[in-house]
Amino acid sequence: MERVAEHDPALKLMADRLAEAGYLLSDVAVDLAAYADDIESDPSRLAAAQERQSVLAGLVRKYASPGTGADAVIAWAEDAGLRLAELDNDDSRLAGLAIESGRLRESMVALAGELTAARTKAAERFAEAVTAELRDLAMPHAVVTVDVRAGTDYDSHGADDVEVLLAPHPGAPPRPLAKGASGGELSRVMLAVEVVFAGADPVPTFVFDEVDAGVGGKAAVEVGRRLARLARVAQVIVVTHLPQVAAFADRHLLVVKSDDGTVTRSGVVALDETGRVNELSRMLAGLEGSSLAQGHAGELLAAASGFKQEL
Repeated sequence: MERVAEHDPALKLMADRLAEAGYLLSDVAVDLAAYADDIESDPSRLAAAQERQSVLAGLVRKYASPGTGADAVIAWAEDAGLRLAELDNDDSRLAGLAIESGRLRESMVALAGELTAARTKAAERFAEAVTAELRDLAMPHAVVTVDVRAGTDYDSHGADDVEVLLAPHPGAPPRPLAKGASGGELSRVMLAVEVVFAGADPVPTFVFDEVDAGVGGKAAVEVGRRLARLARVAQVIVVTHLPQVAAFADRHLLVVKSDDGTVTRSGVVALDETGRVNELSRMLAGLEGSSLAQGHAGELLAAASGFKQEL
């Protein structure tokens, strides 16, 4: 531009302006170099700042509400500091809290003791009622007891350990139901328990699988009566081979098998009144067409119906 500026006045003006811009850039470059020399570069300080930033981000995630930031964490820290200072410096408050804690524990122990006493009395009544029921369920010598042991671990139910024990016959030591009762004994004990609790137990459906195992005659009738009584307050499903028990059912279902020579199938048939008489006579004598068996079956149904009407 300077070489040709003398030939064109317009280019001369532009050349002068470019020269001026060059001087300014040179001055800025010198100043920037001086500024860079004065800056102290410390990699460890940068790492510390990054670590601090990471800590602050973690505190925000933990203590700040969604949408807030470090200011919320700082406010939380200030409130916590004030609260801690109150607890550390207020000896009288700590002493008061200790006294209140002791008072509440004494109250808890006293209430737990009352609960243990009430449980012990209720356990005695419960054991006597279940034992009485078992006498009519072909377990005349069985004795049920309830062991209530006061513990030291308190919760909302007190501190008691409760266990139901069964002595099935004289001379047998009382043992927990899960260890000392056979399948049939356990079923009858559970039937007796549910009869005692009838109306107070929230269980909507009971299933008894051969609860009448090992019983017959009058004892089977008593089993049927208790199942019918329990059926007034809950749904009761019973698997039985005894006509004395089946006669007390409100609805009698018969499991049948069919065989076409290659495949055996099982099904369930709902019996009407005539079907019930035939099935009960078969269960009684093994003869569906026996007039005596059918008469006995009709008598069983009538007796069961009369008992259920009295409930």
